[in-house]
Amino acid sequence: MFDAFLRFEPEMRLAAFGGTLTAILLWEFLATKRPAEWRFERTLTHLLLMIVNSLALRLVMPILAFELALHVEARQMGLLPLIPAPTFAIFFISLIVLDLAIYAQHVIFHKIPFFWRFHRVHHADTGFDVTTGFRFHPGEIVFSMIYKLALVLLLGPSAVAVLVFEILLSSASLFTHANAHMPRRLDSLLRWVIVTPDMHRIHHSRQGNEALTNFGFNLSLWDRIFGTYQTDPSLPHAEMDIGSQNISAQSAASFTAMLTLPIHKD
Repeated sequence: MFDAFLRFEPEMRLAAFGGTLTAILLWEFLATKRPAEWRFERTLTHLLLMIVNSLALRLVMPILAFELALHVEARQMGLLPLIPAPTFAIFFISLIVLDLAIYAQHVIFHKIPFFWRFHRVHHADTGFDVTTGFRFHPGEIVFSMIYKLALVLLLGPSAVAVLVFEILLSSASLFTHANAHMPRRLDSLLRWVIVTPDMHRIHHSRQGNEALTNFGFNLSLWDRIFGTYQTDPSLPHAEMDIGSQNISAQSAASFTAMLTLPIHKD
């Protein structure tokens, strides 16, 4: 039933990423939330990191999550196939459980110093816009893929569920970093289900206590359940100090500095 859908996996990923990026760039242009930081070096660094990350996955990893899911599904491995429920129910359960797992991973990347060395590349950005959504160190991308491979082996989600989840995850990363205005009433309503840019922006505050809140990517309920939810920053969004302590805006905008950041001490 889903064979045709799965055959176009690369095209669907590209279309979703390109479409989401274009829509959010337009939204940012028409309704900018904070003073924009479209400096050439910063934007180039984000693009270079995205390219290096894509190459790192293909060159370092022998198999990716979607490809592993195809093999796991064919052999009915994992915990999810054991649940006595219809296929569509298992599909939605898979998305929810995977989202919870990514929330947990995000918390781990903040709490464990070794992983924070890589994740702080993302938080070092002194701006906050859609390009921040693909600003990650290649080491973090590889660790994240290893984590997802373990999840696929343990849970046994269908290949369709993994593909849909990864598309949702990449799209959410762009959406939640949008430097765009959303009416307060709409933002408050959406937050009961999904993470909004205003909610996630608090997580990028230079203030340590605020940076340890709002870890969610897709669903907002995990922050509410585990007590990591914060409604508003201490300062208005337009005045928030974005970035990571002890990292200057100049270093944060440098591709070389960010690539070598994990080997430097705080």
